[in-house]
Amino acid sequence: MIRLCAALTLCLALLAAPLAAGPIRIKDLVEFDGVRGNDLVGYGLVVGLNGTGDGIRNAPFTEEIMSNILERLGVNITGEQFRPKNVAAVFATAELPPFSRAGSQIDVTVSAIGDASSLLGGTLIMTPLNAADGQIYAVAQGTIIAGGAAAEGEAAQVVQGVPTAGVIPAGARVEREVDFELSALSSLRLALREPDFTTAARIETAINSAFGTGAARMLDSGTVRLDILATGLPSPAHALGQVENILVEPERKARVVVDQRSGTIVMGDDVRISRVAVSQGNLTLRIEEDPVVVQPNPFAEGETVVVPRTNADIIEEPGIGLAEIDEGTSLSEVVAGLNALGVAPRDMIDILKSIKAAGALHAEFIVR
Repeated sequence: MIRLCAALTLCLALLAAPLAAGPIRIKDLVEFDGVRGNDLVGYGLVVGLNGTGDGIRNAPFTEEIMSNILERLGVNITGEQFRPKNVAAVFATAELPPFSRAGSQIDVTVSAIGDASSLLGGTLIMTPLNAADGQIYAVAQGTIIAGGAAAEGEAAQVVQGVPTAGVIPAGARVEREVDFELSALSSLRLALREPDFTTAARIETAINSAFGTGAARMLDSGTVRLDILATGLPSPAHALGQVENILVEPERKARVVVDQRSGTIVMGDDVRISRVAVSQGNLTLRIEEDPVVVQPNPFAEGETVVVPRTNADIIEEPGIGLAEIDEGTSLSEVVAGLNALGVAPRDMIDILKSIKAAGALHAEFIVR
């Protein structure tokens, strides 16, 4: 086991403190079957842009939708050609929350699909939002709040953020409700976000302790079935209102996640390492070009030439010597020890990979 005599430095590695997870509400561990949102999408037109809209020749679909809207409004545009720069074709997306009722409002995200340079100050014209079944569930309209800025001059331009996308808070009104009757259910499935047999068994035990034996049954590592009638409550809504607040201590897999781009290491306190020896060092190959110019003697015939000369050298940088890790040492202690020895995050990730390849790291190893 690596013993530390100096203060620990985190450098670019993030060490997870060995703290107990503690009891967590069931509502934070599971998804209730049928209680879900639905994605909506629509194709519309944004107007009122300050010369930052689509170029009609580069985006002919903008001209088509604009013509259709004007014709529906009774404007005859047959044979006319439009070349405005204050309109842009966009996709409007939204999520229909569960149990949304007709007349309620939801947020809308608007994104340009043509060559518009900015949607700042634009207004989305009435746009139907369809679900996967092709039915219209909401209609969006309103002023866009874009999260960026753009400015340009004759020879340069600057862009901050993404001005070609924005949101309309409460910009869509629900026109159709999803046909789902929660009150008609006699049983309901609880789907675990992180499937685990131990966690599912603890959820079953906690629910049965609250409502009596038979109220819940574990079907597999990711599903627990809730018997609404066995709870003795008048409706599924009452049952879910009490079940979701029951506390359960979840069980987690031993897992190590490393990000090679930032050198970040995240791990759980239950990660363990078997007895293993580690030795690490770095080799640096240095190549320097030092050409020499050779000139002929005075009054002699000849040409000036450049003679190439290359200096190549291999330098072995100091690394860590042979370090022995005892049985049962936690990975957080190992990483803390490597940090104290001045091991760079990139080298630390390579060491962890090698320990995993040697079969001494008992955890799921994820590299991003």
